[in-house]
Amino acid sequence: MEERQPEARMGGVRAAALRPIVSPGVLFWPIAVVLGMIVLAGAVAFVQQLRFGLGVTGLNQEVSWGFYITDMVFFIGLSYGGAVTSAILRLTNAPWRAPMARMAEAMALVTLMIGSLFPIIDLGRPDRMGNLLLHGQVGSPVLWDVVAVNTYMVATIIFLYLPLIPDIAFCRDHLGPAAGRLRKALYERLSLGWRGTAGERHLLERNMTIVAVVIIPLAVSVHSVLAWLFGMTVRPGWNSTIFAPYFVVGALFSGVAAVILVIAAFRKAYHLEEFITEQHFKYLSNILLALGMGYGYFLFAEVLTEGYKMEGFSQHEGSGALLQELLLGRYAPLFWGFVVGGLALPMALLSLPATRNVAGIVTASTLVVVAMWLK
Repeated sequence: MEERQPEARMGGVRAAALRPIVSPGVLFWPIAVVLGMIVLAGAVAFVQQLRFGLGVTGLNQEVSWGFYITDMVFFIGLSYGGAVTSAILRLTNAPWRAPMARMAEAMALVTLMIGSLFPIIDLGRPDRMGNLLLHGQVGSPVLWDVVAVNTYMVATIIFLYLPLIPDIAFCRDHLGPAAGRLRKALYERLSLGWRGTAGERHLLERNMTIVAVVIIPLAVSVHSVLAWLFGMTVRPGWNSTIFAPYFVVGALFSGVAAVILVIAAFRKAYHLEEFITEQHFKYLSNILLALGMGYGYFLFAEVLTEGYKMEGFSQHEGSGALLQELLLGRYAPLFWGFVVGGLALPMALLSLPATRNVAGIVTASTLVVVAMWLK
C-alpha cells in the first residue's frame, strides 16, 4: 500500500492539473466577460486620449509622469519578484517549490506584459514608439529601459515555456477529443515532440538552470534602469544614489507578496489545498518578512539622509521642503499610511504565531501590494 501512495498522489496531481482545462467551472465565463468589459472601457479611454491628447490624464509640463509610469514601475516590479523568486527556488532546488514555481513564472510574464504597455500609452503617440530605437540616444536611461525590458521579456517567456514542455506533451497525450482540434494542434507543435526520455529531461534541466541563472541579473538590471529614470534627475526626493537597490528590494517585496496572493487564489479556486499547504505559505512569508525588513531599512536611510541635510528648507524648496510635506504636511497621511499599513502591520502579521496562518499571510500580502503601489 505504501508503495502505491506516491503513484496515487501523482494521479491526483494530474487530475487536478487537467480539471480546469477540461471543465473551467461555472464562474469562468462570467469572470471573462467582466474582465473583457474592463478592457473595452480601457480601449475607449485610450481612443479618447488619442483624440484629445495626454492632457485628459492630468499630465502637463510640471507633472510629466503620473499614473502610467507609476503602474509601469509597479507591474514590472511584481514581475521581477515573481521571476526572481522562482529562479532562486529553482537554483537552490528547494523541495517545497514544486506546487508554486509555475504560478510565479506565469505571474512574472503576465505582469511584465501589463507593465510594458504603460510607457507606450504614456507616449501619447504610440506610432512614434519606433523612434526610440531608430533615433534613441545611447546615453539616455529611457533607451536603456527599452532595451532592458525587451531583453527581460524574451528571457521571461523562455523561463515560463521550458518547464511547460512536458506539461504540454502530457495534455497532448491525455486530453484526447476533449482538447478540440485547435488545442490539439497547438499541443502537438508546442510540445516539440517531447517523449520524456532521460536525455530529453537532462537537456531540459540544464537549459532551465541556464535561464534561471541569466534571468536574475536581467531582472536586477531592468529595475535598476527603472530606478535610474528617476534617480538621474535633479528633482527633490528623486536625486538619490540609493534608488537602484531601493527599487530592486521594493520590487522583490511587492513581487513576493503578489506571488502569495496568486497562489492563494489558485489554491482556493481550483481546490488545491492537498498540494499547496499552509506550510508553503509560511515558507514564503519568511521571505516576505526578510524583504520587508530590508525595505524598511532603505526607507529609514532615505529619510535620515534627506532630513539630516534639510537641503533648501529655508527657501521652501528642495528636499527639505519635500520631506516636511511628506512627514507633516499634505502627503503625511499617505506616507504614514504606507509605513503603518504597508510595513509595520504586515510585519506584525507575519511575525506573530497567532497570525502566521493562510488568512494572516494573505492579509499581510494584500496590504503590502496595495501599499507598494501607493509608495
